Amino acid sequence: METGLPHKISFISESVATIDFGNLVNEEINKKAIDLFSHLSRFPLEGMIDAIPAYSSVTIYFDIALLRKKVSPRKKIYEWIYEELHKLMLNEFKNVQTDKNLVRIPVCYEDEYAIDLPWIAEKRNIVPGEIIRLHTSKQYRVYMLGFLPGFAYMGEVEEQIAVPRKPQPQAISAGSVGITGRQTGIYPLHSPGGWQIVGRTPLKMFDKDKDELCLLKAGDYVEFYPITKNEFENY
Repeated sequence: METGLPHKISFISESVATIDFGNLVNEEINKKAIDLFSHLSRFPLEGMIDAIPAYSSVTIYFDIALLRKKVSPRKKIYEWIYEELHKLMLNEFKNVQTDKNLVRIPVCYEDEYAIDLPWIAEKRNIVPGEIIRLHTSKQYRVYMLGFLPGFAYMGEVEEQIAVPRKPQPQAISAGSVGITGRQTGIYPLHSPGGWQIVGRTPLKMFDKDKDELCLLKAGDYVEFYPITKNEFENY
């Protein structure tokens, strides 16, 4: 039986392949990618080193030296990988993750931490308080991690507060909560960044001293709630 969504298998190199369900930001497509990733995490293919989920795809890395010892010399490595992935995709991976993991994240939206809130208010002709209300009014799906360790790409924000990224990156503090397009995200580390900053959380999104390095993972849901500056400083 074919999978419920069309897919394409392509190669980045002889030992790195991507299974792509369509270049879209779509919750159902992302669930398919996360279900496939979860299956591969539990039942890795022979020679598999790692699998990395994205919005609508999973990229799989193989140990080419190991596979060269196991695969017939008459067959090219990428041909063997393609055949194994094709067989894999004849399966369904529905309901691999059945529980919805909701993470509530406190955010201080006061001026010191919401450096781009006035710009968004002017750009979208909307008062800052309404921006905050809209940003905290829904649950966001974590589509993927990337850019920095623990940086979660989440969506989708309401159309009224969707804004373009900054033309030039600026220094961004760890914990800053930003918006670009219909996405929202949290900077886990001090870094350059181009997202429009609407607040900051006191939570650590990435902690190298913990067993679970990242607070969020792909497939989680996030709900923001506002806190005062005093609450932020004493969190």
